[in-house]
Amino acid sequence: MKYETATLLIAVLGFVSAAPVAEPKNTFILPSIPKRMLRGRELPQEHSHNRFLDGVRVNLNINNPNKIQDPVFGLLGNAVAKTGAGTIANPDCLHQATADQAFTNAKAANNVTGMADALMYAALERNTASVGVASVICNETAVNPEIQAVQQHQDPVSPNAAATNKAVVLSLAKQLTSIGADPQEALLSGTFAPGTIGDPTAAGNTCDDETDSPGCIFTQNLIVNDATADEITAAVAGVSANSTSIATTASISSSNSTSNSTGSECAAAVTSTITAVAAVATGSIASLASASVASVAATSIASVASSASAAAALSTGTSATGTNVQTFTGTLGGAPPPVVSSAGDRPFSVNGDSFVGEGAALQRSCSVQHNACANAANSGSLAGGVEQCETQETACNAASGVAKKMRRQVMMF
Repeated sequence: MKYETATLLIAVLGFVSAAPVAEPKNTFILPSIPKRMLRGRELPQEHSHNRFLDGVRVNLNINNPNKIQDPVFGLLGNAVAKTGAGTIANPDCLHQATADQAFTNAKAANNVTGMADALMYAALERNTASVGVASVICNETAVNPEIQAVQQHQDPVSPNAAATNKAVVLSLAKQLTSIGADPQEALLSGTFAPGTIGDPTAAGNTCDDETDSPGCIFTQNLIVNDATADEITAAVAGVSANSTSIATTASISSSNSTSNSTGSECAAAVTSTITAVAAVATGSIASLASASVASVAATSIASVASSASAAAALSTGTSATGTNVQTFTGTLGGAPPPVVSSAGDRPFSVNGDSFVGEGAALQRSCSVQHNACANAANSGSLAGGVEQCETQETACNAASGVAKKMRRQVMMF
């Protein structure tokens, strides 16, 4: 990873103040710190794993009581992290707190992809002073035990880094399994090849491209796997999805089903098959979404597909003044729910949940489709495995221009 260089910062501050510099294009990512200062400080490659920062950003802003400015601050050194920490007093715990809140919000929405993004983000390497220095582990307890179980990667040249990072990946894989996600994706949290201790640039073997939506560590093939696929398979043997997973949830609690909805009703606990007709009868799109989730657990993807179709019809029928801006046509697990655009302060809605930003709403739509697809694959109702669901979600986000839309705006749910 890149590292902070205080000496370099001091040297360039005079030049920064003496001459005007153009404002950064993506001000929402680092809203209170000019990008020129961050570049001078030799930050970590905060854009190397963009896909996970984007996912955490969406879920963090659903409910952000600590006013954390952006997930990127959790990856920075303490001096910079403090400026975006909101009410988080301990900068060494900002990384964990960000992941924890994003996980809480995603869990309340029964969003497996969002929970997985939070876990992956929690495992990313954090900035340190120089090559070979390990980052401080947070000494506070996370709200979610899944987040508590995951620590961040360490500089690959730091003491015992190989063993430490392998343990991080295997622990992460177990938590991914517990929420119904693909444990092999734990490998995507990995860092770069070891740098050289004493490197005067403090950069190591890194990359940093803010225009690379997945993350340059993936597109440039720079990531180092900390474990093998077989080791992950062995590590998660016997681990099953728990009650936080959509795949095994037989009933949806009222607290979870309402914390991210606006004026929607809760679906009662479901222990039997729920058809699209029954779901529509509730008169609430949010209830329909909850009913579909429970139906997957109790039956098969057939009811999910029909419920998704009913949701699309219901949303269209009750939004006479709105327009569906979701253009993706993939149908694995059912079509993505409509993203209805209308007037108002929160002009976009998906299954009854309202959004300020179009990008966030589109990502939610793609995520809902992904969850239905993954549930079908995990239950055996859909042949081909979960990977095709991941591919479809990537295509859905790309077709909707989600990353670009989210980078143009600060999202408030």
